[in-house]
Amino acid sequence: MARKSMSMGKMAGATLLFAFAALLLYFFGLFVMVLWLSVRDPGSSAFMKATLAELRANDPDAQLKYQWVPYDDISPHLKRAVVASEDANFIDHDGVEWEAIRKAWEYNRRQAERGANRMRGGSTITQQLAKNLFLSGSRSYVRKAQELVLTYMIESVMSKRRILELYLNVAQWGTNVFGAEAAARHYYKTSAGRLGAQQAARLASMLPRPAFYDEHGSTAYLNSRTGTIRKRMHMVEIPE
Repeated sequence: MARKSMSMGKMAGATLLFAFAALLLYFFGLFVMVLWLSVRDPGSSAFMKATLAELRANDPDAQLKYQWVPYDDISPHLKRAVVASEDANFIDHDGVEWEAIRKAWEYNRRQAERGANRMRGGSTITQQLAKNLFLSGSRSYVRKAQELVLTYMIESVMSKRRILELYLNVAQWGTNVFGAEAAARHYYKTSAGRLGAQQAARLASMLPRPAFYDEHGSTAYLNSRTGTIRKRMHMVEIPE
């Protein structure tokens, strides 16, 4: 019996060791991809691929609207609007704002207790980039843990300028619209570099629910939010 218990103990230990090694290998692979994207422009993202697969379930010929554009060719108005809307402390934090996450959790809990469905996110631009590039849109503690690890990886090897450049190019701005260039052409028939302040504020306001606003157009909330962001744009710093 003792010999059998020892054998089982060794098997359990070996299983744990194998699982730990597999986890280390997984995160090493992610880190290699983060390093690659610090110098190479992505042709797609995990979220783009998932969206395309979903669209093609109903329409086999569905395509995404997406075109990479360098940071210097994106309007400063859009950079300011997105930072003002999504992450006002983007320049200063190390990737995660724990206090913002705590406040968002408390707000969402109160909303759930009241039966309301409008929720607030506490994610930074870097966290959103990690999710968009590598992860699914599902909500779970495991996915959130992956997102946090990826966020710190990204912040450790990329400049704030590169992070914002990547985010502006892979963010969803419509049902099948991804990136600043495609968004500018889809909504305003212009390039990302020629967007004005009001146009930029409106695009930034759409980020939490891009597919909804693409389908339904203006709402009272969207107009109000656009005005708020327009007033805040001069208050934030952006990477030069």
